[in-house]
Amino acid sequence: MAARALWKGAISFGLVYIPVEMYTAVQEHDLDLTMLDRRDFSPVGYKRYNKKTGKEVTWDDIVKGYEYEDNEYVVLSDEDLKRANVEATQTIDIVAFVEAADVPLTYYETPYYLAPSRGGAKVYALLRETLRKAGKIGIATVVMRTKQHLCALVCVEDKIVLNTLRYATEIRSAEELKLPPATLKAAGISDKELKMALSLVEGMSEDWKPEQYHDTYKEDVLAMVKKKIKAGQTKTITAPESEPSTPKASNVVDLVALLQDSLGKRGGKAAPAKARAADDEEEDEAKPKSKATATRSRASAPASKASAKTAAHTAAAKRSKPATSRAKAA
Repeated sequence: MAARALWKGAISFGLVYIPVEMYTAVQEHDLDLTMLDRRDFSPVGYKRYNKKTGKEVTWDDIVKGYEYEDNEYVVLSDEDLKRANVEATQTIDIVAFVEAADVPLTYYETPYYLAPSRGGAKVYALLRETLRKAGKIGIATVVMRTKQHLCALVCVEDKIVLNTLRYATEIRSAEELKLPPATLKAAGISDKELKMALSLVEGMSEDWKPEQYHDTYKEDVLAMVKKKIKAGQTKTITAPESEPSTPKASNVVDLVALLQDSLGKRGGKAAPAKARAADDEEEDEAKPKSKATATRSRASAPASKASAKTAAHTAAAKRSKPATSRAKAA
């Protein structure tokens, strides 16, 4: 089935005018679940109804209106919405070019493909290659479905992708969040912990292959559906299980131990080498620093052995006391 354009217009920057068509770049694969009445498992429908009469209203009888006072409306047709600003509804107006890294990911919303319309191939390619060579993205405005969107034009391979952006007023402030301090020292992160974490990242690094990722949860749900069908449980409601008690989290976390375990389980070729290097450093620190240190260690050995023997005799004596007491009692 041929793709259908969602929007037709042009990209405009300076005196350049590029006729383009917009196509959706994403498709949803959500679980298609139907709302049912649990009493007889009949589908639950939604109705568009007149709130005054309670009667159902067909699409042909529905118009858009702006409420300027309580229960007072100005009716706006699609033609009215278009005439309000014809240029805005038909133009992707580039207002600036910025570094892609300067736009945080929180601003990005929905991607759309832009393709050249008739006669626009050459100038489309010119803009695409200009974005690629400059390493920048175009910030523009466009009106879609009665709303003006801020958007970014990005060169992706041989395409220009329009990605709608959120306005700054739509991004919530993060000041209320209790975040760790920004520096390693203030956050209590040691150099060793950071090195091991970097080793773990390096060991798990690989080329981006999006096709290898898929919705495993959806697959699990569909497997459960097949299992219920096979068991004849097509209209059986599964009761919720009691929640297992979760252990209290400890405030003290041995990051080094967790990182070492992670490196052992998930580390790649590069990770074990770095892990061994870190272990070697620890062993070097534990080794005697000089002959004098080694001599002192050997000198202290007899004393340690003597202390060990004394401790052993004392323990044996303590173990013999209960037996003696029992003999006296008898």
